[in-house]
Amino acid sequence: MGAPPGYRPSAWVHLLHQLPRADFQLRPVPSGFAPQEQEYQQALLLVAALAGLGLGLSLIFIAVYLIRFCCCRPPEAPGTKSPPPGGGCVTWSCIAALLVGCAGIGIGFYGNSETSDGVSQLSSALLHANHTLSAIDHLVLEMVERLGEAVRTELTTLEEVLTQRTELVAATRGARRQAEAVAQQLQGLAFWRDVPLSPLQVAEDVSFVEEYRMTVMSLLVLILSWGSMGLEAATAVGLSDFCSSPDTYVLNLTQEETGLGSDILSYYFLCNQAVSNPFQQRLTLSQRALANIHSQLQGLEREAVPQFPSAQKPLLSLEETMNVTEGNFHQLVALLHCRGLHKDYGAALRGLCEDALEGLLFLLLFSLLSAGALATALCSLPRAWALFPPRNPSASCSGSPLSEPLLRARLEPASRRCSFPDCWRRPH
Repeated sequence: MGAPPGYRPSAWVHLLHQLPRADFQLRPVPSGFAPQEQEYQQALLLVAALAGLGLGLSLIFIAVYLIRFCCCRPPEAPGTKSPPPGGGCVTWSCIAALLVGCAGIGIGFYGNSETSDGVSQLSSALLHANHTLSAIDHLVLEMVERLGEAVRTELTTLEEVLTQRTELVAATRGARRQAEAVAQQLQGLAFWRDVPLSPLQVAEDVSFVEEYRMTVMSLLVLILSWGSMGLEAATAVGLSDFCSSPDTYVLNLTQEETGLGSDILSYYFLCNQAVSNPFQQRLTLSQRALANIHSQLQGLEREAVPQFPSAQKPLLSLEETMNVTEGNFHQLVALLHCRGLHKDYGAALRGLCEDALEGLLFLLLFSLLSAGALATALCSLPRAWALFPPRNPSASCSGSPLSEPLLRARLEPASRRCSFPDCWRRPH
């Protein structure tokens, strides 16, 4: 099945969809979207694990750097007071980390905004589709109730009034049968009435996930940027597989969840000339029956009212009921056409596969920049601490009376700068 007319996979979808996939045994996995398959789940987990590999490498690099900085420095000559080297390098490293962090924050805000816009568009499309389906059910129910009420009251009254004219009674009974046939046909048009899947509930679930996504993603970025990057990478790759050819998966999933026929779902999801309206026969029969009822009522009005004035009131009531029913029927025909629901389907796909996917990619870049800025800052901290003056300079001349004879010559210049209460007491 091809992509629907209202949606085309973007360049990001094609790029991510072409990336190779492999399971835990490094065997190739097809890139078709199949979240229920174990091999496909392993492929997405392996994508997320690449971020864990990056985290491990960055931690190893930081550990090696700190060990080299702390343990492999050349010893200083006694009494030297040279300032610690690397001040300019520390400054530029901090500036670079700050700039990368600021760029990452800006990209993260943009990516989060795009993701939120895409999810909001998806929720809006689901809500609009739910409104369309609810309107179809409401119109069908209203027309069936009106026709049933007409059969029970006005048409029954007409039969009682026109008992003296056999041909008029036959016409009335014909209108009665037509009304019952229309009601029976219309009941089959409310195809979503007993379906357990509600677009409104799906929209509420999506909004719930989006509300907590920001909290969860922010916590992941705060705790571990690499973990957030792995989750975003796996989500983006899986989403690209879904968006490359969404029709087959959505059709199968909706049919499994709703139990509706494939002809109905194909008509609304694809909406092309090759697929005809599955309700066209019901609509045609209902339209013909309504037209026959209308013509029969006009004939009864011409023939019966002059001879039976009491028949005028139920006939007028019937004509009003039929006018309202015909207006609702035309509105129902427009709602049952695939254009409206297919437009919602295309809007949902565009929100999910364009804005949301692009936002995820920017969040992925944000996580990568945040991890790089954090690693740079961690490597710059030891040299920065070395440039700070000690908080208590007199601590360098504190000592024990027992060690003073051995260290007097080395510490004599420093001991002269110490006051009596701050340094050790000299023996008499």
